[in-house]
Amino acid sequence: MSKQAILRAPVLAALVMVAGPAGPAAVLDRDASDLRRDATVAAVEAVMPCVVNVATASVVQYSDFYDRLLRDYYGWGNSLPREKLNSIGSGVIIDEDGWVLTNLHVVRRASRVEVKLWNGEVYEADPMVATELSDVALLKLRLPPGKKLQAVRFARDEDLWLGETVLALGNPFGLGGSVTRGILSSKNRRPTVDDVPLDYQDWLQTDAAINPGNSGGPLINLEGELIGLNVAVYREGQGIGFAIPVRKVAEALSQFFTPEVSNGLWFGARARQDESGLTISYVQARSPAAEAGLREGQRIIEVNGATPRTLIEFNEHLCAEAEHRPRLTVRSAEGVQGLKVTLVPFDELISKKLGLSIMFLVGGNAAQPQIPGRAGLYVTAVERGGPADQAGLRPGALVAALGDREARDLLTVANVVSSTRPGDLLSLTVVESQRFGSGLVQYRQRGVPLKVR
Repeated sequence: MSKQAILRAPVLAALVMVAGPAGPAAVLDRDASDLRRDATVAAVEAVMPCVVNVATASVVQYSDFYDRLLRDYYGWGNSLPREKLNSIGSGVIIDEDGWVLTNLHVVRRASRVEVKLWNGEVYEADPMVATELSDVALLKLRLPPGKKLQAVRFARDEDLWLGETVLALGNPFGLGGSVTRGILSSKNRRPTVDDVPLDYQDWLQTDAAINPGNSGGPLINLEGELIGLNVAVYREGQGIGFAIPVRKVAEALSQFFTPEVSNGLWFGARARQDESGLTISYVQARSPAAEAGLREGQRIIEVNGATPRTLIEFNEHLCAEAEHRPRLTVRSAEGVQGLKVTLVPFDELISKKLGLSIMFLVGGNAAQPQIPGRAGLYVTAVERGGPADQAGLRPGALVAALGDREARDLLTVANVVSSTRPGDLLSLTVVESQRFGSGLVQYRQRGVPLKVR
């Protein structure tokens, strides 16, 4: 046999084995399948059930046969407003009970939010809270009792490798899962919008394509862990996308799941969740948490006798006690310690600090004087000799702003009041009414310096 024939023999034998009807062909097919199911495929299979489509509804004009009937009997305008759903972004499930993260810019203008799961199930969603600076928004799905969903796993805050393979997932337009692949190009990028730098110095940069429909979806590593939240694509360059890093996402969650946000109760501390449990990450000076003895770095063992596994459970246990006095067990370098915190409702906080009894108004209240287009604290009573009384405030005034913060909601007001030190002056913007004998009512706005106690 020639040298060339000897060299060709193994090749021919291999071809016969592949083509033959016996077992070797099946073995080779299975090996090929295993090669295709690499780390990328495994990560996508693990995380895609956590990725959702976010559709928002806006009111649009709609004309049909019934317009005149509805105008005459129900007071509609020239045409009947109808809701139109637009699938403008994605989101990611972070808890089995239906908590979803997305971008604020995805849901900000929505009159209604609808979420579509990877398997086609659709649920109404309630926007709960958001942070403007981080562009992170939290949604709660209206799930039927007992329904549980698959949630994504979070990577450790700083577990990022420059140049590692990353995957941008989304569910754009509700048509199904979308995956793009790239590398982590940078761990510190500050994109600009209209030449104004965002208040974000460490967005992640990737060359994995992030289209508008992927906004709010997860950026993951090859272990299937969330390392960021897709947020933007840089229009001026090709292959440049940005994501909010997991560290900033975790910081936003520590603000979201607090008694202040969920129940209108002043607690004054935040916790962080990691692979080993929950840790107190921030304690506000002179807050109920500080007065109870909570300190940064303490590990949370129990709340009201139960062991919370997540930030969500920690917040639920804190607010479950009827008298707002939860019992905490914490561990620090000094050992294990039991504490009792007294949570303070917002109206009591404002009364204690400012000497006011209030009602929160949004554009006026039917039972009170109407102040078109104004929201704020309607003063129902003033404590005699208190800070508000000494500043000349009277019942009937509307507190429209505190310092440079508009009184848009009680949470904003409570944050300003609780962070102002006793004895400091807080400038209130007040709208007051003056009545004349002819029935004319005039509103005037003035600034009132008030000493917080």
